[in-house]
Amino acid sequence: MGMLDGKTALVTGAGRGIGRGIALALAAAGAKVVVNDIGASLAGEGGDRSPADAVVREIEAAGGVAEANYGNVADFVQGTEMVEQVATAWGRIDVLVHVAGILRDRMVFNMAEGEWDAVIAVHLKGAFNTVRAASARMREQRSGRIIAMSSVSALGAPGQPNYAAAKNGIIGLVWSTANALARYGVTANSIMPSGATRMIDSTPRGREVFETTGKWPSEQAVGTERDPDNVAPLVVYLASDAAAQVNGQVFHSFGYGYTVLAQPQAVRRLEGHRRLKPEEIARLWADTFGGDLKPAIGTAFGRTLNERPAAEWKEIEPGIRAWKWAYGEP
Repeated sequence: MGMLDGKTALVTGAGRGIGRGIALALAAAGAKVVVNDIGASLAGEGGDRSPADAVVREIEAAGGVAEANYGNVADFVQGTEMVEQVATAWGRIDVLVHVAGILRDRMVFNMAEGEWDAVIAVHLKGAFNTVRAASARMREQRSGRIIAMSSVSALGAPGQPNYAAAKNGIIGLVWSTANALARYGVTANSIMPSGATRMIDSTPRGREVFETTGKWPSEQAVGTERDPDNVAPLVVYLASDAAAQVNGQVFHSFGYGYTVLAQPQAVRRLEGHRRLKPEEIARLWADTFGGDLKPAIGTAFGRTLNERPAAEWKEIEPGIRAWKWAYGEP
């Protein structure tokens, strides 16, 4: 038996990359899957039905059940319709995985309004459109799993202010949804995925790799630590009944492992018995908040875990090890 036998799911942006791997993995675990993909370019332009159709054929060839959807998640009506397609086809929706996204990279001082709006629309409004529709049905069912892709870019990618804002917004939406729906047996979690996809291919570094080796990073990544399919096992687990108590969490998928991030944590506070004066804050700053406040974490934090001392890691099964923050609350 599969972990998701009898479950139904919608995966947005499932025609390529991370979304494709998730759709295939959900189906392999027993879920019936609506494969959504508008087939647009990385910039969100155009449309092509073939990516979604190809994934549906792949699922069916392996003995699974799937339907294609070509809707635009940024459109409120179409976002609702793709959720309803799952419920109409199979009577309910058990799992929503929002992956769909585009890129319009630019430094904040050079970004045009349209570049901002387009990225926010697909990533963040797309998350709202599908989560809103799915949550209404899941609330009635008193069960469901919502999983949305965020990104390490949310932690401060300098050339992606639109993308970073959208991905941070997704975390806020997930936290709100997790708190709102927990009483109904519905969980909501977010994942910061990593992997060499066509988004990586589109970067200057991706082009350099292709010009040097004759292969794009996404081609070289297959079967390695950079394979975008490495995200899928965590999604299958979070979508399953086994993860009923996992709610409101942010995970980072990197290489062959997963990291759970700390919830926002208060670390210092200054207060008085009346409103403080700016001069008082300035005078007391060094002895309270101090001069060692950490900068925005940035996008490379996941790689630094492997630099932690070996003694902090514990082998829990042959070939599987775990690391845990050992210093109390961060």
